Amino acid sequence: MPEITPEPFAPKTEPAVLDDLRARLRATRFPDSPEDAGWSLGTDVGYLRELVAYWADGFDWPAREAELGELPRFRAPVGGLGIHFVHAKAAGPAFPLVLSHGWPDSFWRYSKVIPLLTDPGAHGGDPADAFDVVVPDMPGFGYSDRPAGPPLDSIAVAGLWAELMEGLGYTRFGAAGGDVGSHVSRYLALDHPDRVVAVHRTDAGLPIFSGDRAELAPEELAWFETVAAWGATEGAYAAMHRTKPQTAAAALNDSPAGLAAWIVEKLQSWSDTGGDIERSYTKDEILTNVMIYWLTGTIGSSMRMYHANSAIPAEQLARRVEVPSGFALFRGDVVRPPRAWLERTANTVRVTEPEHGGHFAAFEEPEVYARELREFFRPYR
Repeated sequence: MPEITPEPFAPKTEPAVLDDLRARLRATRFPDSPEDAGWSLGTDVGYLRELVAYWADGFDWPAREAELGELPRFRAPVGGLGIHFVHAKAAGPAFPLVLSHGWPDSFWRYSKVIPLLTDPGAHGGDPADAFDVVVPDMPGFGYSDRPAGPPLDSIAVAGLWAELMEGLGYTRFGAAGGDVGSHVSRYLALDHPDRVVAVHRTDAGLPIFSGDRAELAPEELAWFETVAAWGATEGAYAAMHRTKPQTAAAALNDSPAGLAAWIVEKLQSWSDTGGDIERSYTKDEILTNVMIYWLTGTIGSSMRMYHANSAIPAEQLARRVEVPSGFALFRGDVVRPPRAWLERTANTVRVTEPEHGGHFAAFEEPEVYARELREFFRPYR
């Protein structure tokens, strides 16, 4: 494959776009809410009002955009699509690592952790643990192109990342991710075991098992029940994404307040917030994530990846990862799997349970997440 020639990428939002956004925010028709409902029925309307008011009159997007522009960001053609990615290199010898995000986020998920990985010596770590870090936006997310036809599933995206890493000159590398990025990292290990030397994940996805349940350990059966209960109370968003994503996309792509509500509720319920979202995220951090979706118009295309992944054949889902695998199961995350399941589905060599952090651990607890990656990949450099 020919070498990829990345083009530097530093978007700058036009003032007219921000004027339109502020007009929409100021014209928001908020829903009513039962007294004292809080977050129990979805996004807390009182908090949403605060967030929207700050978004309209206090949030400095040009400053946040400039901060993101300090990362070494590029776009390049990969598999016929323009892919946006961060490619941050260490000053000296380093181990290449591709980080895959999930939903509802983008390269934003890893924006805090990148400098900790490329320059560990400056952040209390061993310089020998340095990484060359590649953080792509998946097709249909962030600043990457949206597929014109059917959405790509995690298997196809893993193939694109293998092509990207080869084009950047990395013949062997590590992979890490969470949420949808956990699936992508898994398929990188499954389909490219000659190049992916180890894989690290913060979850194991939702369990798929078509065998005899009598073979499962008691803790696996209990976990299946926990996952089913979680799906009944928390899984409506995923059912919408899998089945009728365009219906929700029409509203979310038109209303910035609606878009914020759809995303913020997940940041609140999936993170280690202790009931207070601003224990994990500032309003500026939340709105930076939401702004990427608003400006790129990718909420619909990002949701469509759920539809694509729901069609992955059962035999693909049942494959066991033989590449050395590590898991950091953060205490504040959802549907955390037991060790028995991890060993059933992967060549599991390390499992840790950090005390703090949730589904977006790389953003919530960047120092802890960076340490997890340094320690896990150390033997495989």
